[in-house]
Amino acid sequence: MKRIDGGLIDRDHPVDFRFDGHAYQGFAGDTLASALLANGQRVLGRSFKYHRPRGVLSAGSEEPNALVTLGLGAGSEPNARATMVEIRQGLEAFGQNGFPNVGFDLMEVNDLFAPFFSAGFYYKTFMGPKLPGWRVWERVFEPVIRRAAGLGRLDRTKTPIATEKAYAFCDLLVIGGGPTGLMAALTAAEAGADVILADEDHLPGGRLNGDRQEVGGQSGADWAAGIVAQLASMPNVRVMTRTTVTGVYDQGTYGALERVVPGRGRPEETFWRITARRAVLAAGGIERPVALANNDRPGVMLSGAVRTYVNRYAVAPGRSAVVFGASDEAHRTAADLLRAGVHVAALVDARPGATCDLTVRFHAGGLVEGVQGREVESVAIRRADGVLEKVQADLLAFSGGWNPSVHLTCHLNGRPVWRDDIAAFVPSEGAVPGLIPAGACNGEATTFACLSAGRDAAVQALANLGRQATPPDLPQAEDTAGEGRPLWVMPGKGRKWLDFQNDVTVKDVELAARENFRSVEHMKRYTTQGMAPDQGKTGNVAALAALADATGRSIPGTGTTTYRPPFVPVSIAALGAGGQGKGFAAERFTAAHPVALSMGAPMIEAGLWYRPSYFPKSGEQTWRESCDREVGYVRNAVGICDVSTLGKIDVQGPDAAAFLDFVYTNNMSTLKPGNTRYGLMLREDGHVMDDGTCACLGEGHYVVSTTTAAAGEVMRHMEFAAQVLRPDLDVRLASVTEHWAQTAIAGPQSRELLNEVLDTPLADGDWPFMACGEVSVGGIAARLFRISFSGEHAYEIAVPARYGESLFRCLVTKAEARGGGVYGMEALNVLRIEKGLLTHAELDGRTTAYDLGLAGMMSKKKDFIGRAAAGREGLTDPTRPRLVGIKPVGAVQQLTSGAFLFEPEAEATRVNAQGTVSSVAFSPTLGHFVGLALLTEGPERYGEKVRMVDHLRGVSTLCEVVHPAFLDPDGGRARG
Repeated sequence: MKRIDGGLIDRDHPVDFRFDGHAYQGFAGDTLASALLANGQRVLGRSFKYHRPRGVLSAGSEEPNALVTLGLGAGSEPNARATMVEIRQGLEAFGQNGFPNVGFDLMEVNDLFAPFFSAGFYYKTFMGPKLPGWRVWERVFEPVIRRAAGLGRLDRTKTPIATEKAYAFCDLLVIGGGPTGLMAALTAAEAGADVILADEDHLPGGRLNGDRQEVGGQSGADWAAGIVAQLASMPNVRVMTRTTVTGVYDQGTYGALERVVPGRGRPEETFWRITARRAVLAAGGIERPVALANNDRPGVMLSGAVRTYVNRYAVAPGRSAVVFGASDEAHRTAADLLRAGVHVAALVDARPGATCDLTVRFHAGGLVEGVQGREVESVAIRRADGVLEKVQADLLAFSGGWNPSVHLTCHLNGRPVWRDDIAAFVPSEGAVPGLIPAGACNGEATTFACLSAGRDAAVQALANLGRQATPPDLPQAEDTAGEGRPLWVMPGKGRKWLDFQNDVTVKDVELAARENFRSVEHMKRYTTQGMAPDQGKTGNVAALAALADATGRSIPGTGTTTYRPPFVPVSIAALGAGGQGKGFAAERFTAAHPVALSMGAPMIEAGLWYRPSYFPKSGEQTWRESCDREVGYVRNAVGICDVSTLGKIDVQGPDAAAFLDFVYTNNMSTLKPGNTRYGLMLREDGHVMDDGTCACLGEGHYVVSTTTAAAGEVMRHMEFAAQVLRPDLDVRLASVTEHWAQTAIAGPQSRELLNEVLDTPLADGDWPFMACGEVSVGGIAARLFRISFSGEHAYEIAVPARYGESLFRCLVTKAEARGGGVYGMEALNVLRIEKGLLTHAELDGRTTAYDLGLAGMMSKKKDFIGRAAAGREGLTDPTRPRLVGIKPVGAVQQLTSGAFLFEPEAEATRVNAQGTVSSVAFSPTLGHFVGLALLTEGPERYGEKVRMVDHLRGVSTLCEVVHPAFLDPDGGRARG
């Protein structure tokens, strides 16, 4: 192994790094794998079960062997693929799964016990002995296995995680920067589409960077670099290098992981959510190894990877090589090795009629049965005449064929289909809506075919968007695909590896079949095939072939495993980027938040929002004094309250009315424009989810309000109903809570104050109770609702959020001039309890419409979510706890929420409890405490006495059961 001339590395910028404590030097443009190979380091890791030494197998993200830990201590990263790690100055890396190191690993003794560690040995070995008092599994086997299990070690030191999350939108997402992807991106970009090109390499070009071929009269690498530069200069294109699209999700959403070389002042990883109107999958193909004896030894490499290290990284991976394959790819690899000065000891082409133009020892119709040596020292070749010949070599470059990278097309439950002509699976048609597979990932074999497929896919994608693209001329490129044949399992003795990291061999798959684990999914779990960090990218199809052979079925008849995201490992830190501190517990502030702070209001959390508790005045000693004063504003003059935190969901579409009928218990389809109606929502189990209002702003246009705490829950509920329960309805939902700043104006003088700010004042008779519509404030379009959460004549006015602070200040000033003012959450709670109105203290997830006295709101003429469940006998039992009001009548006047209710003379024990107190407040209007409670047979017990007992606070109060509306039960104040 040595450096050779050429390559795409920057020899003017040497880079010093360390591996397992030893100093090495590479060049800018090297990966850790290429730099270590250039320095003669062949053992980079150890296998999981047997701790066999492992070297580099591939040159991309499919690498199963060369997993390393980057860094030491805090911030170290285990299981990094050396083939994807760009070396940087001062990089410190360590091999994994070896003690004391990967070069000399004492745990390699496991390999001697391989006959005892076959597939399923855990289930068969660690079951006993079952002796009295012996806990062999818990005390012996489990601790040992857990200590030995795992790849790499996580550092437990808390360290800042340099990760970020981001969002992007485009007309066309092109996944992969090889010839297919570059041509697709260029075609769409020249048509004026917004394009994102995502490629996992730092140098787009795909196979063009690793092969010696010409495109458009220049080297493939130069052509790719020119196209990338052209795309990067276009304002409608974003070229995202080091970015792997990891998953496909509903409605054109794609997850992507972007890696950045540390030390540049940017997050090391960014997880993107990309929403694309259309996408082209140009992910290429993955070369598969051949199952032959000792094919896991350092020095055994994929043929295409060998060409990449020679041509791109200027590394000769060995001094003497044997090349094995059954296509023209093997001849190309041999030619490139010869140009690099590597001795080609033999070229073995399994095709009997193959010919060779190279000056090398050539075996047509031959097979490689295995390699010898702890690291490759010789290769066993079975010639066509049956003679077994051993050839001295330290490198075996082999190829069993190529698998199209179909993984992303299976993330929405699509299944790939088998093509006999290429002996591989390709994406099924329409597997992902809006995504078009093209190029090698769709079975194309030549560079020209890939260029053509990329162009055609972009044209088709834009046509689906109603845009016309002029197809650019295609450059000249290689367009001859030699015939090949697949290579699966070679004859001969010895263990033949399929899953290199998890130590799964052909023998393990055959054992699974004998023990009746014949289903591919059962075989996978029994043997752990494809469950290593590479997810079987290199070995899965070969394992299918082995299983098919063992069961007498065809490969497509055997089936495929289920591909799931992510396509490559994604750190939890990247997935949860921004989820620490305030990102975990978000602080949300309304537009009027600065006003509340300037007035000295203590802030409390309501859901994720911060709302003012009360607004203290000079001389007030307690919060109760402030609260009582604020309640007086609303009852006697006018009060102003910021209610922007209430959930607001915009519902539009031809079927919006029918949809709202389905999610609400009462009818909304009869609601006329300009009117609002109180509504009740149930969960599917018949319990109350939330209450709120529904305003009809126009034909097919509604705004649903929710409680602050349930805004997100209701939005999810409605989205689920629209997408799953009633996909036949044409309706669209959007959360607009943050878009509108909403202020309540409540009290006898509310209309007069409101008219001071409206451009067109309201006349008597305008805007009756529960009316809604458009108004104007200072030339700004606003929405006005005649609704009340205080029981008084009240309005709520909503303006775009950027005007919220200004309007709130104005309203507070005008209210103070009328003897009123601003009120906070404490006063709001008092006002609603006096009126018997509900919040989530009563809507606690256990109550039903019947419990809350709202059974009359459940329509008998239509279906709605929860209707069937709500009618169950147990949910309509008269003995259920039901809503009532309570007030103190004894010497003790205090009420506390959360307390239990008992018969006056009963012992205050759990079995005697008859209900609980949900909300309490001191009513300055009535001069005593009032409370809402859920009491067994509650409404039938008005006038009875019960005892409230709070064991925690040591309070016992005799109470009278009353109607929950303590003030103005007929609603005359609100309607007047």
